[in-house]
Amino acid sequence: MQVLIIGSFLFFTILVAVYTYFKLKGNNKKKVSKDSYFLGGRSLTAGVIGSSLLLANLSAANFVGMSAQSYSGNMSNMAYEVTSGLVLVVVAMFLLPKYLKQGITTVPDFLEDRFDSGVKKTVSILFLLLYILNLLPTTLYSGAIALSQIFDLQNAFGISYEASIWITVWVIGIIGFFYAIIGGLKAMAIADTLNGIALAIGGLMVPFFGFLYLGKGNFSTGVSNFIMTSPEKFNAVGSSTDPVPFGAAFTGLILVNLYYWGTDQSIIQRALAAKNLKEGQKGVIFAGFLKVMTPLIVIIPGIIAFQIFGGSAINPDLMYSKLVNVVLPKPLTGFFAAAMFGAVLSTFTGVLNSASTLFALNVYGPIFGKGKSDEEVVSKAKYFGIIIAIVSMFIGPFIMYVPQGLFQYLQTINGYFNVPIFAVVFIGYVTKRVPAIAAKISLVFFVGTYGILQLVIKPDLNFLYQLAILFVVSCLLMLIIGKIKPRETPYVMKMKNVVNVEPWKFRYEASGVVVFLMISMYIVCSKLGIAAANGATIYTFIYVLIVGVITVLTVFIIKKKGLEKIKNSEDKLNLN
Repeated sequence: MQVLIIGSFLFFTILVAVYTYFKLKGNNKKKVSKDSYFLGGRSLTAGVIGSSLLLANLSAANFVGMSAQSYSGNMSNMAYEVTSGLVLVVVAMFLLPKYLKQGITTVPDFLEDRFDSGVKKTVSILFLLLYILNLLPTTLYSGAIALSQIFDLQNAFGISYEASIWITVWVIGIIGFFYAIIGGLKAMAIADTLNGIALAIGGLMVPFFGFLYLGKGNFSTGVSNFIMTSPEKFNAVGSSTDPVPFGAAFTGLILVNLYYWGTDQSIIQRALAAKNLKEGQKGVIFAGFLKVMTPLIVIIPGIIAFQIFGGSAINPDLMYSKLVNVVLPKPLTGFFAAAMFGAVLSTFTGVLNSASTLFALNVYGPIFGKGKSDEEVVSKAKYFGIIIAIVSMFIGPFIMYVPQGLFQYLQTINGYFNVPIFAVVFIGYVTKRVPAIAAKISLVFFVGTYGILQLVIKPDLNFLYQLAILFVVSCLLMLIIGKIKPRETPYVMKMKNVVNVEPWKFRYEASGVVVFLMISMYIVCSKLGIAAANGATIYTFIYVLIVGVITVLTVFIIKKKGLEKIKNSEDKLNLN
C-alpha cells in the first residue's frame, strides 16, 4: 500500500515541476532584472495572485496546528481564517492602490520614503529575524510532521520520531531552496497555481472521506452524526480560555491580519507583482473569499479526528496526519501528500524569496550594491538565501520540544514583529508630520514591552489583547512625539504609477460577498447555529438573510458615494 502512496505522490510532484519548467523555459533567455526576479516582472494576473496568496498562507502549520486546536478545544481559532477575508478586502480597497501607485518593491521602501533609511533598515532587520527564527523553521517543521506521518517513515526505515522529523525537514528545505533561489517569484507563482488546485481538492477530500467514515459509508449519515455528536465543538465565539476569545478576534487579531496580509513582504509581494491594479484587486479579494471558506479544510478535520479517535491524544499536532492515513484511500493519500508538499514548498519558498529580496534591496544594495548590475544584486540575494535556508533547517526540528503546540507558538512569537511593524506603517500613511525618531522609539518600546510581558510578567491576558493595547499605546506615543517634534515639512507621497492603476469595476460587490460570508460563518458556527443544543433552526436562516439584506444595501450606498466622488473629481479637472 505504501507503493501506491509514494507512486501517486511522485507523479503529481513531478508533474508540477515539469509544468513549471516549461512555463519558465522562455524566460531563461531573458536578461535578469530585479523586477523580473523579485516581482515576476510585474505580470501576475488575478487567478495566479489569488491562488498564490492562499497557498503561501496555507502551509502545513495551518492544517496540522489549527486542526490540533479544534481537536483539543472548539472552533474559536476559525477567527484566523474568516477575519482574513475582511482584512483582504481592506488591503484590496485601500492599501494595494497606494502600493501600486508608489511603485514599491518592498514595504520598507515606503518607510524610507516616509521616515528615513534608519527606519527602513530597522524594519528590514525585524522582517529578516521573523523569517529566519520563526516562519521558515515552523514551516519546515509542520511540513515534516505531516509528511513523515503520512509516509510512516518511522516504521518504513526503522528510525525514531525525532530522526524522521530531521530527515523530512532537510528534504523539504533543499527542494524548496531550488524553487526559490533558481526560479524566483514567477516560478513559485506558476507552481502555486497547480498546487493550489491540488490543495483545494486534497483538503476537501479529508472531511469528505471523514464524513463517510463517521457514517460507515453513508455521507449524509456521517454529516448528521458529525453535527449532532459534539455540538459544543462548533462554537466559534471563543471565551477568555479559548485560543481566540471573540473580543480578541476583532481587536488584536485584526491588527495581526492587517500586518500579515497588508505589510508582510512574503505575502504582499504577490500583490505587488500584479500587472495592474484591476488584476491585483481581483486576486486579493478572491483570496479573501477562499480564506473565509478554509475552516472546512483546516479546522473541521480536527473535530472529525476528535470524534473518531477520542480526545486523549498526548500530541494533538499528530492527529491531522493520523486522520489522513485512516480515512483516505491509499492512492489519494499520496495525491494529498503531494498537495501538502506543494503547500509547504509555497510558504517556505515565498518567505525565502522575500527574505532574499529584503536583504538584496534593503541591506546589501544600499551599503555594497551601489553601481552594481541587477545580475550582481540578484546573485548576492541567492547566496543569502542559501545561508538562511540552511539555518532554518537546523532550527526547525527543535520546535518539536515546544510545549504549547505549534500554531499557538507560531502566533505568539510573531507578536514580536508583526503588530509593531504595522503600527509604524499605519502612522506613516495616516499622518504627515510624525518624524522618523517617533517610529524608531515606537519599535523599540513595542518589541521590548511585549518581550517583558511574555517572558517576565506573563499576565493572565490573551496575547492578542496585549498586542491590541500595545498598538494603541505605540500609536499614541508616535503622535505625541509628532506634536512635540514634528517633521519640518509635511510628507508628500510620491506617485510613480509603474502599472495601470484603474480600479476593478466590481470591487464593491465582490467585497460585499466576502464580508457577508464572514458574518454568516460566525452566525452558523455559534449558539445561534449548529453549536446550539438543538442545532441550527429556521432562526439561523433568518439571521443570515438579514445580514445579506444589510450587506446589499451597504454595498449599494458605498458604491453610489464612490461613483459620485469620482464624478466630482472629474468635474473639477474639467473646470481647471
